[in-house]
Amino acid sequence: MKVYISADIEGTAGITNWDEARKTHADYPEHRQQMTREVLAACEGANAAGAKEMLIKDAHATGRNILQADLPVNARLIRGWSGHPMSMVQGLDKDFDAALFIGYHSKAGDETNPLAHTLNLDIMRMRINGVPTSEFLLHAYAAATVGVPVVFVSGDWQLCTDIKEINPNITAVAVSEGIGPSTVSLAPRTACAQIRDGVEQALRGDLKKCLLKLPERFTLEIEFNNPVKAYKSSWYPGCQHIGGRTIRFETSDYFEVMRALKFIA
Repeated sequence: MKVYISADIEGTAGITNWDEARKTHADYPEHRQQMTREVLAACEGANAAGAKEMLIKDAHATGRNILQADLPVNARLIRGWSGHPMSMVQGLDKDFDAALFIGYHSKAGDETNPLAHTLNLDIMRMRINGVPTSEFLLHAYAAATVGVPVVFVSGDWQLCTDIKEINPNITAVAVSEGIGPSTVSLAPRTACAQIRDGVEQALRGDLKKCLLKLPERFTLEIEFNNPVKAYKSSWYPGCQHIGGRTIRFETSDYFEVMRALKFIA
């Protein structure tokens, strides 16, 4: 079994404030360590389920967060950003049996995680075919383009609730819930234990049931906080400026959605 892991930080246990996610702040090391622990827990669950090889994408900010020393010997780690349109699932291809998303978070516009966003803080809302879009949905669709199911996700309560509405076969473990600018989280060790067990269970299940079905066409709409950003992004080929802060891009090829996001978001 070959397993792909994409890891973010804003959906890890305990994280509450942007200072805790920023490398230059004194609060960051504690949460970097928890991000690493949750990734290691996913690796343990994958190995228990029979994984022979794992590829991990450090997918937060600089892409240089995960502490490497304790990674299992059958794992490889992608650090930094190549600029490839697959973005948070860089390196994922048809040879993988399953993908795991660790530390993912609620979408832009949600109030159930103080750090909710989609890709960056310039975006107020993003929709695909009218559906409010999270980084989970963006990259689960990207995984589907190469036939790989996302079988497990850990993150905040709202994201996990959204995932169950999208595909109830995906195992989702909520490690925190936001209430205004506060959070209520599982203890870090409890979060790791639930991730480890959830990953093993997910990988022992029917993986194909977790694969998202790709729509025939995609309409991407992005509403920016700043109308100047919308105007500038509207010059990407195929984009339309449909409102003071909103652009639209349409295509039948989802890879083109991911390519456009590298330039307009």
